[in-house]
Amino acid sequence: MLIQSKHRPGMLLTRLLPNVLTLLSLCSGLSAIRFALREQWEAAVIAIIIAAIFDLLDGRVARMLNITSKFGAELDSLSDLVSFGLAPAITLYQWVLDEGEGLGWLAVLAFVLCAALRLARFNTMLDNPNVPSWQKNYFTGVPVPAAAGLAIMPMVWSFALESDLPRIPQVIAVWLMLLGGLMVSRLPTFSLKGRRVPQSWIVPILIAFGLLAAQLVTNPWRTLGLLNLLYIITLPLSWWQFRQHAKREPE
Repeated sequence: MLIQSKHRPGMLLTRLLPNVLTLLSLCSGLSAIRFALREQWEAAVIAIIIAAIFDLLDGRVARMLNITSKFGAELDSLSDLVSFGLAPAITLYQWVLDEGEGLGWLAVLAFVLCAALRLARFNTMLDNPNVPSWQKNYFTGVPVPAAAGLAIMPMVWSFALESDLPRIPQVIAVWLMLLGGLMVSRLPTFSLKGRRVPQSWIVPILIAFGLLAAQLVTNPWRTLGLLNLLYIITLPLSWWQFRQHAKREPE
């Protein structure tokens, strides 16, 4: 008599990879808060950047493996709120905003609350079937990870210039509240998720990324500061391109 063995159903380890990357992003964000509490400013900024790298990878890996899930989307949003909402706000508060008294704490609250609202709106828009396909090339409002990068820009330039010039509590508080408003705004911003690269651009883009990586190694703070400025320049460009595309779209 042949005895048939029954195997319990399981899950391939590769299917856990996106969620593992999300948890690594969350751990990096929490580590940034720990470094900020110890006044290890450069380590705190680096931890936020590492969290952004993991956050960039988890969605790409999930789509490549075709294993996107509602659980992963919710976990990603919770991780983003901590790593790119709470972590940069607490870091800036420990760095200089506590000297701004009530205004500094108000800026922290505004930034974190706007990050939470931005993520909640993003999740509700994922299942909207009425969005035209071309609008998938744009985000509505500044994404939370991008806002986190812009939030720590004063710290990055402070490291790059080796100066305390950007450390003005009132200015940074207003900057943080402005970023909060941009997150919950209707401003269209570029999304690279659905964009395709022409075949002739592949080699130049790879060379550009190689040069960028070299600059990040040799001169990290100035390079990060310039990348932040470049992203700010794209904001009016994305708005203009969105309007032009919308005008060509039939009603």
